[in-house]
Amino acid sequence: MNRSDLISKLAEKHNLTEKNATDIVDLVFDGFMDTLKNGGRIEIRGFGSFIVREYGAYIGRNPKTGKIVDVKPKKAPFFKVGRELKKMVDGK
Repeated sequence: MNRSDLISKLAEKHNLTEKNATDIVDLVFDGFMDTLKNGGRIEIRGFGSFIVREYGAYIGRNPKTGKIVDVKPKKAPFFKVGRELKKMVDGK
């Protein structure tokens, strides 16, 4: 499922216009992005949680050239699946 599929399903299920469904999906995604951008945590019970993980600097190697490079510290979003979703996908 992609963003446009989600918008179509929402519009169909709740009898909304595509514009209203798009606004709702954008509002949710913007809220998620703002929360993660500010270092927050998003937890949806039964589904999972999104957090920002911080990775320290390290010395890496370019696999194409073999050249050693310094990799700067970075932050990346991380999703941890919830127990209920994991069981459902596993068929238990």
